[in-house]
Order: sequence, then C-alpha cells, then structure tokens
Amino acid sequence: MTSDEVAPEIVRYYEVFDEAGRLATTADGRLEMLRTQELLRRHLPTPPARILDVGGGPGAHARWLTADGYRVHLVDPVLRHLEQAKGACTTVELGDARQLTAEDASYDVVLMLGPLYHLIERSDRDRALAEAYRVLKPRGLFAAAGINRYASLFEHTAYAHLHKEPMRKSVGSILGTQIHDGKEVFTAAYFHSGEQLRTEVAAVGFDGAEVFGIEGPAWSLLAATERHTGQSLIDSPMFESALTAARLAEPYPELLAASSHLLAVGHRPT
Repeated sequence: MTSDEVAPEIVRYYEVFDEAGRLATTADGRLEMLRTQELLRRHLPTPPARILDVGGGPGAHARWLTADGYRVHLVDPVLRHLEQAKGACTTVELGDARQLTAEDASYDVVLMLGPLYHLIERSDRDRALAEAYRVLKPRGLFAAAGINRYASLFEHTAYAHLHKEPMRKSVGSILGTQIHDGKEVFTAAYFHSGEQLRTEVAAVGFDGAEVFGIEGPAWSLLAATERHTGQSLIDSPMFESALTAARLAEPYPELLAASSHLLAVGHRPT
C-alpha cells in the first residue's frame, strides 16, 4: 500500500471484525492486552501526560490509559472504530498514521499499536514512523507494535489445519515474503522480525530502540487449548503460566521469534 489512502480492504475488514472483543474474550487476546499494559506502564511518563494513540482502533488501550489519568487523543482511519472509541478517551479523529494533523513536538507519548501491521511498503512505514517522531516532544516516548513474522505458523498449528494444502501455501508465503495478501481470513498485513522492527524504529532517529515479545512463547498453547476444548482459559493456571513465560522470556532475544506480537519502544532525543 503506497498511496495516501488506506486500502479499502483494510477498512472493510475492520468495519466487520470485532477488534475490541479479540483482546477481551480469548485467552491469547487477554494475554496480549495484559502484556501490552505492563510493558507500556514500565516506560510511560507519569499522568497526566498527553498521549497520541495512532491507529487506536475502538479504544481498547485508550480506555485504560484514560483511567490511569492520561489525556488521550485517538486517530484511526475506520469510522466504526471512532464511534466505538468515543468516551474511551479525550478526543477522536479520523486520520492516517502517514499524515498526522498534530503539531510538531506536541505530545509526550505517541503509540502506534496497529498501523505498522498494514503498511506493506517500507516507505509507508518510514513515513508513519517519521510522523510519530515529528509530533513527539524531545525525550518523549514512542511505542509501536508489529506482528511477528512467525505468528501465522504457530497460530495455524494451534488451529490444527496447517497441514491442509491451501493453509500450508498461505503460511509458507507469509514466512517467505513477510506479507499476507489479504485474500483469506485476515486482511493485508506485514510481518516483522524483532530485529527488523528495532532497525526501522531506530532508523528514523529514536534513541534506545528495543523490542519486546508481547505474548511470549506460550500464547499458542492457550489458543490451541481453548480452540479444541471450547473452555475459556482466561482465569486458569495455564493462563498464569503463559503470562509468567512471557515475562521470563524477556531477557532472551532468540525467544522473540515465538511471540505473536512485538513491541518496540524508543525516545525522541533532546
């Protein structure tokens, strides 16, 4: 996607898909939410700092950030998401990560917890990252999420259909190209390696860029067990063990490859 318009298939996908529900109703979704919260809280300045939530969707993160005392402005290209996010944060705006309306150096924190998923071309990702840099105050915090390059391999093994030829071809293509064409199940998406995400964030000038595995190495066990038993694991010992595994895995970069999502953090230099 290289134009200034968000690809229509991406907008159509999120006009139907329940993004907020994904983070609340499944064990691996809940794991993603809790880990994102704890990683961000580790780096966030104290409230009431101003946060720009770029691609903030229906406001899943804006809600807890606002409850924590932050002033959150959410930007998203999907009208349905803006309607859902109203009341979750201070203000909402229809917009694109590659062309923000915010003034230079106007926010203490810029979050980009979704846009890099769907910017297929490196030039588009660079534009979005440069915009985040532009609107961030000196020493401000930047955080961006990416889908892990190997996430589909673990996910579709958990769903027990990776061995079927159409799925094997689809996942094989993602592994080889880092791109999902959006023709089946999910919309058009880009899949990062940990080092690649760190390099892209550092390349636009952010200091101290580092990458964390959000869900850790055991998330697909939760997905598989829920899928095949029909029972929720959100309040189970297995969930607590998977959460513990994510925390224990942090010091070991080789385990980044086993997570479903990655979180890069850095700061704009003074």
